[in-house]
Parts: sequence; structure tokens; C-alpha cells
Amino acid sequence: MSLKMPESMAECLYFTRRAVGNSKTVAWVLKEPCPKCKKGMMGKPIEKGKVKIRATEYVCPDCGYSEEKGVYEAKLTCNVQYTCAKCVHSGETTAPFKRKSFQGVKAIVFECQSCHEQIPITKKMKEIKKKDKGGTAAAADADDDDF
Repeated sequence: MSLKMPESMAECLYFTRRAVGNSKTVAWVLKEPCPKCKKGMMGKPIEKGKVKIRATEYVCPDCGYSEEKGVYEAKLTCNVQYTCAKCVHSGETTAPFKRKSFQGVKAIVFECQSCHEQIPITKKMKEIKKKDKGGTAAAADADDDDF
């Protein structure tokens, strides 16, 4: 499978490049064409030359068609190029663009094609919570206070 790398960030709704240990991940979500006019690429609304990043809808710049954020994002797929930290396998895969809880952190989760290890792409580079002897992750948060 050969995934299409975006040529510019204008084509992407989401793009990230991560390197943690010997694991490397590049993930992107391409904008989808408008379902009504099939010409424009759906994106967040633009007012006064600035993108409204907190908008709850996606709008076609050509015809003005809009779709709710949840409905539009449910149709998207996340393209991933990765190197697995466990087996050092390099590959490409796709995953639904839906963040779910993975060890207490919201993440897009995909599976290594070689060793079937679950690999997360965490939101905003959050650290995965470590479990203590009691089985809770609260103790890991208490140690992170460096003022």
C-alpha cells in the first residue's frame, strides 16, 4: 500500500510527526472534497482571513455547504507511516480519525502490521499514564509537579 503524502499543509486537516525512543510516526488526515459540489475541499470557516479553529462545523469555500464537525470527522481516515518500537518494522497503514482512550489518554490508535502492537498517537504529545501497584494512574500525575 502506498499512501499519498501531502504536498502542503493546506491539503491537511491534521498532521503530526513524532519520534519517541526508536519509534517514529508521521500521521496526516487529508481534507475531503465537498459532497455537494465536488469541487472545493471542506475546511473550517474563514473570517477576515483567519481560520476559526474552534468552529463546530466544516464549510466548503466554493458553494458554502456546511457539515457538523462530528459528522464530517467520522468519515475521515488517518494515514500513518511508522516504525514500531517493539519489532522495528517500518510500514504504512490507515486508521479511523477518531480519538479513543488508550491507557488514560485520548489517542488515535493503530496496530503494527508485523507484531500487532497497539501504537497510540496521543493528543498534544501527552504522556501515557503509568500504573502503580494499586492499579491506578493517579500516582504518576502527582510526581509531575516541577514548579
